[in-house]
Amino acid sequence: MFDLLFQGFAIALQPENLLFIFLGVVIGQVVGALPGLGPAAGMALLLPLTFGLEPVTAIMMLAGIMYGGQYGGTLTSVLINVPGEASGVMTALDGHAMARQGRAGAALAIAAIGSFLAGISAVAAVALIAPPLADFGLNFNAPEYFLLAALGIIATGSLGGSPVRSLIAGVMGLMIALIGVDPLTGAPRLSFDMPVLFEGIDFIPVAIGVFGIAEVLSSMERIASVQPIKTRLKDMWLTKADWVTCRLSIVRGGIIGLFVGIMPGAGASVASLLAYLSERKFSKAPEKFGHGAIDGVAAAEAANNSAAHGGLIPMLSLGIPGSASSAVLLAALILHGIRPGPMLMTQEAPLVWGLIASMFIGNIILLVLNLPLAPLFAAILRVPYVYLAPGILAVSLVGAYAATLDMGEVWKCILFGVLGWLMMKFDIPRAPLVLALVLASLMETSLRQSLLLSFGSPMIFVERPISAVLLVAVLIALFLPLIGALRRRRRA
Repeated sequence: MFDLLFQGFAIALQPENLLFIFLGVVIGQVVGALPGLGPAAGMALLLPLTFGLEPVTAIMMLAGIMYGGQYGGTLTSVLINVPGEASGVMTALDGHAMARQGRAGAALAIAAIGSFLAGISAVAAVALIAPPLADFGLNFNAPEYFLLAALGIIATGSLGGSPVRSLIAGVMGLMIALIGVDPLTGAPRLSFDMPVLFEGIDFIPVAIGVFGIAEVLSSMERIASVQPIKTRLKDMWLTKADWVTCRLSIVRGGIIGLFVGIMPGAGASVASLLAYLSERKFSKAPEKFGHGAIDGVAAAEAANNSAAHGGLIPMLSLGIPGSASSAVLLAALILHGIRPGPMLMTQEAPLVWGLIASMFIGNIILLVLNLPLAPLFAAILRVPYVYLAPGILAVSLVGAYAATLDMGEVWKCILFGVLGWLMMKFDIPRAPLVLALVLASLMETSLRQSLLLSFGSPMIFVERPISAVLLVAVLIALFLPLIGALRRRRRA
């Protein structure tokens, strides 16, 4: 195995391949930072341009876009509170709060370090334990996915000050997700016979509106009192205390991200949510989460980058894409005449090990690019808000339009911006709404598939060992807050 890895480095370090790895990660950074595009869309757009390249060079470049996009999405999440994709929501919660405290540089730095360490570890896992981990991922079927999504949505109740208000936001997200067409029967629902709603409500306009535009509307109300965020050079870098706080967060986030990444369909958004909530439980100061907890940023970023790399394990071992990005990578393999599947790692060993080696190199390039530039990116916040607000609105609306080239998405953005502004007024947390919208599709489809497999019997959730464990976790997540409330009332 180590011989094959050294051969992979010999391939990846060829000048032409190094150039395309660099191009891939830089393009990934750009498309990740543009709200509405994301790495999967960027890879799909550039796929036709790879036809003239050698297959191994093309796959290295596309993979660079995939994990480079995870780094790029951090910039907008931290600086302007606009997640580029679903996995950036958890980073925005504490990253933007740190930016408002003048610590944007530290947030970007820990995100870069966490992403690098978790990414390198996940690549090592791809190299060493891909087949057995892929077999574990295959044990997950519709019942497990339903319970995993349900656990994520219930857990969003802890994201705000009040669990009731957080769950209200989560239910609103589920209601928005139901708009469109029934995924199994094809019948329109909650569309009020309006063609614009037949395709449903996508994550992009909701996230851009609820986070980015709502933040601008709220700030414009008090524009006279909003001062540029004052940043000092010493606040731009990580301190020793920051590193001590975050080192175990990165380890835990990386492990959670890896295991979620190998489950086909779960994705980086589920990984970052579970890692964030897990870190809040481990933290000695959970009250800081949502108000600028640097360990929350570290855990979420480590998890989403680890999950992005972990999604390659089922793709390389079994030919099953673990995420939208790895699905595009799978399509690229097929377009270049390579047959994915269990024999890929033996029949196309130079390509597979060259790809693995390129991910080590690409992550190093991203760290070298991002760490020194973190203070420079953070300096954007020194611009007076009266000039910054139009720029944020322009980036947000252009990102929404670029995703589909449909003006309807722009109007949806504005509508959800007003909704997000009202939620801020009534102190209802916004993250549960967006996360419930992301997880709703997985939850609904998996529930209905489970009941079809069991001919309507709910016992399918108890009979399978992994689903039984997850069901217990869901019940604990439901009843623990109630038990805690009863205890507090009894004491009072």
